[in-house]
Amino acid sequence: MTIRIVLVDDHPVVRLGLRGMLDAEPDLTVVGEAGSGDAGVELAAAERPDIVLMDLRMPGGDGVSATERILATVPGVRVMVLTTYESDRDILRAIEAGASGYLLKDASPSELANAVRAAARGETVLAPSVASTLVRQVRQPAPPALSAREAEVLRLVAQGHTNADIGKQLFIAEATVKTHLLRVFNKLDVADRTAAVTTAMRHGLL
Repeated sequence: MTIRIVLVDDHPVVRLGLRGMLDAEPDLTVVGEAGSGDAGVELAAAERPDIVLMDLRMPGGDGVSATERILATVPGVRVMVLTTYESDRDILRAIEAGASGYLLKDASPSELANAVRAAARGETVLAPSVASTLVRQVRQPAPPALSAREAEVLRLVAQGHTNADIGKQLFIAEATVKTHLLRVFNKLDVADRTAAVTTAMRHGLL
């Protein structure tokens, strides 16, 4: 049975290269291409492919939101992320959105073709570095939850506000803002504002 594939990537040269690699396989065929997340959702709904190869960062809707929409509207389709990005946040967001695999664009033609076949069989396919990241995330204990006020203060810190600004916005003393931040630092096991924001974002606390 031929596996029907839709490519979603904002770079035409990348799509051309992927099409050439995949169409060279006797059991794989590319049935359409899209250059944005929104266009990918429309194309997947029209073509009903077996596999969607999805880039993550694109104009017109990012790959994670496009993955969620495709899986919600196209029965039986499987979405595989194919990207140059392998940050913890990107990986977790894609897997949580329901992606069946996460490969990097340095994969060889044979690795890509075999990954597509595996995904079509219902298997989950992860690049080795991605699998290691997920294992590390699972083993790493989740940070304590922030209180509503702590999260509110940290959100304003992330927006670039000073402690004085935050105090005025929340109608609390600047010393109280500092106290909330110290509690956040302790909970997240960090030493400064920047680390607190990046750690909280990585864990989905902001």
